[in-house]
Amino acid sequence: MHVAQISPGASSNRRPLFSAAALSARALGAIPPPVLVLLGVVSLQVGAAFAKQLFTMAGAGGVVALRLLFAAVILLVVWRPSLRMDRRTLAVVAGYGAVLAGMNVCIYQAFERIPLGAAVTIEFLGPLAVAVIGSRRRLDVLWAVLAGTGVVLLARVEGGLDWVGVTFALAAGALWAGYILVGAKLGSRTSGGSGLALGMAFGALVAAPFGIADAGTALLHPAVLIAGLVVALMSSVIPYSLELEALRRMPPRVFGVLMSLEPAVAALAGLVVLGEALGAWQWVAIACVVVASVGSVGASSGEPPRD
Repeated sequence: MHVAQISPGASSNRRPLFSAAALSARALGAIPPPVLVLLGVVSLQVGAAFAKQLFTMAGAGGVVALRLLFAAVILLVVWRPSLRMDRRTLAVVAGYGAVLAGMNVCIYQAFERIPLGAAVTIEFLGPLAVAVIGSRRRLDVLWAVLAGTGVVLLARVEGGLDWVGVTFALAAGALWAGYILVGAKLGSRTSGGSGLALGMAFGALVAAPFGIADAGTALLHPAVLIAGLVVALMSSVIPYSLELEALRRMPPRVFGVLMSLEPAVAALAGLVVLGEALGAWQWVAIACVVVASVGSVGASSGEPPRD
């Protein structure tokens, strides 16, 4: 689940504790931007697969709470955001954090019930819907139909899927759509990574009751805490850093096309890490959603780029 769609070019009045340029210039600067995006996608989905393995120890709610908590701590230390803001900005930060928490809680509940690849594919309808609804091209109707066909195939063929899990994945997709819209407002009202850090902290507070209810004192077990830190790094901190660096050096349209590969990468991560084998028609269904997403994003190639 992504936490980084805030304008990468925004300047910050408060410098992060660690200079991102100094830390990444040599290591990341030599890596082509498309490779950075793909590495971020792989890190995110492998982190999700690893998180699913922890459900028996801390429950889905507990893993979400730990992921957001550790990610918030890291971002707060790095960005040292100021708490001085007007009420409207505070409302946007709180809304962002609440949507972020809800999105993660729902998708982890889906992970607990259906295969990783299936859950991410269904969730992907959220950002795809935002792209299609915001477009005036008739061709996007075709992409919407193709994506819908893919989800129907995914849910009905090869023995079908648990409908509670499908419902949670759909809810996560709806919240992802809201996250995109709220994230745009957050990017316009805050600078650098300060808004993200504060939003993540608020999201951790929202997710905490779910984690406590699901895991209780198991959240304090050293092994669970270490695993939660690993999930936070793989699913939040690393993907965010890689995507932010990639966005500095590549057009947003190309970035969007590469991100469309997420459902397929999630299915592969589920297969390799968790042994979640999908049927032939389910792979066809995932391909439908990936093609629909690539088509929706890629069809905008004729539009003039924004400075």
